[in-house]
Amino acid sequence: MKHSGGALLSSISINRDSKQKISTQVFMGIRKIILSEGLKAGERLPASRTLANDLNVSRTTIINAVERLISEGLLEARLGAGTFVSDIMYEDRPSLLKKHPKSNDGNKSNPIKLSKAITKALPNLISRDKLAKEPRGFITGLPALNEFPMSQWLRLSSKNLRGDRSKIMGYGHPFGLKRLRIAIASHINASRGILCDPKQVFITGGAQHAFQLIGSMLLNPNDKVWIENPGAIGARNSLIANGAKLIPVNVDKEGIIVSEGLKQAPDFKLAFVTPSHQQPLSVVMSLSRRFSLLVAAEEANAWIIEDDYDSEFHFEGQPVPTLKSVDTSDRVIYVGTFSKSIFPSLRIGFIIAPVGLIETFEQVFNSFQSGTVTHHQAVIADFMDEGYFATHIRRMRSIYAERYHSLKDLSEVYLSEHLDIQPTQSGLHTVGYLKQDVNEISLSVALDKKGISALPLSRYCIKAIEKKGFTLGFGSVNPKEIKSSIIIMAGTFKEQL
Repeated sequence: MKHSGGALLSSISINRDSKQKISTQVFMGIRKIILSEGLKAGERLPASRTLANDLNVSRTTIINAVERLISEGLLEARLGAGTFVSDIMYEDRPSLLKKHPKSNDGNKSNPIKLSKAITKALPNLISRDKLAKEPRGFITGLPALNEFPMSQWLRLSSKNLRGDRSKIMGYGHPFGLKRLRIAIASHINASRGILCDPKQVFITGGAQHAFQLIGSMLLNPNDKVWIENPGAIGARNSLIANGAKLIPVNVDKEGIIVSEGLKQAPDFKLAFVTPSHQQPLSVVMSLSRRFSLLVAAEEANAWIIEDDYDSEFHFEGQPVPTLKSVDTSDRVIYVGTFSKSIFPSLRIGFIIAPVGLIETFEQVFNSFQSGTVTHHQAVIADFMDEGYFATHIRRMRSIYAERYHSLKDLSEVYLSEHLDIQPTQSGLHTVGYLKQDVNEISLSVALDKKGISALPLSRYCIKAIEKKGFTLGFGSVNPKEIKSSIIIMAGTFKEQL
């Protein structure tokens, strides 16, 4: 059965004053679109009557042009189905990439010129190609997607889609949906001890967007920024792109070593920390170290970004208060995300701004932040307000605790001579330190070929550290999968030693 639908070909221009026949113009227009990849192999063209109406020409003109394209092999007619771009275009279509010079190709006579800022930043950026994409041992940063209460989410999503379309489909408020901001302020008060007004909450397109935004607001080129070493790759990239001069500050069992940061750069403008579950070493910053950091920031008139990326999942003992909750000088900019607590593809995070920066954030968001998907914000707000979020968090704490203990216990059985698994009280990953002098990068590559993700600690470092090891995520794989992954890892160790 033929359908009137198909690709919109409105880019075809008809010049009625030209001596060239209109059917030839249509033929050349469609041909150009096909060869320039505007139409994919196997894609259906609109019905001749529909295309004639779109281009304001006669149907006979369209039929003549299409027949010429069929004779050239660019189109093929399928009885009862319509006209389609020929499958031969999968292999024979010329590549557009060959026509353009690369931006970093110095041999080209007219290379593409980038800004000084990005040209300086590019050599120092770390690729995020290892970012969690699908569950496998021991990938980090990916929650247990198959444990998410999808039926509840779908019900709330459907309810919101049936509501006022102007609220869901129109432009949302640049600061974020008001009731979501209220829900976050209430939740963050009860669960993380942070007293804040909803006016301090600004919704972002994930944590990475928040880091980029904060850096662009507060940093000038070459401003000194303390960053944990090893530390979070995404935040590092954002700060580099904003022209920051990164000051790598080592981490010990109490967190970032403030005294080391003061020796290197007492005049720092910003510090980036993950105090509740250090990325990647998984240590918790001690209360005394937190106070030292806050004092250092106040004396330097600096700001602190607190990335609380997976602290919802504290499954042993009493959680240490957030840095923001003990900040009496209003220096901490708190960044949270729903990527771990709900699911990553939402791309929704939030900033809790210091009171002194509320007006600045409002001006920035009002000027050039268009806001995130309103529908997703509305569903999250309902998910929180109706109690599903809290129930989900409680359940996932138990699941992640079981998975962590499976990783730790099974590692003692199969990997005790190779790895020293570090204890953790929260989050979705921990660290295993190598007990032998092994090339961690070579071993990581060998494991990756066998379907095991174990990123070397060196990947997270700006300057080398003494200890070698791997980050080991346990959030996205169940105990059975953890065991099989550990057995594969143990076999790979034997092969490499």
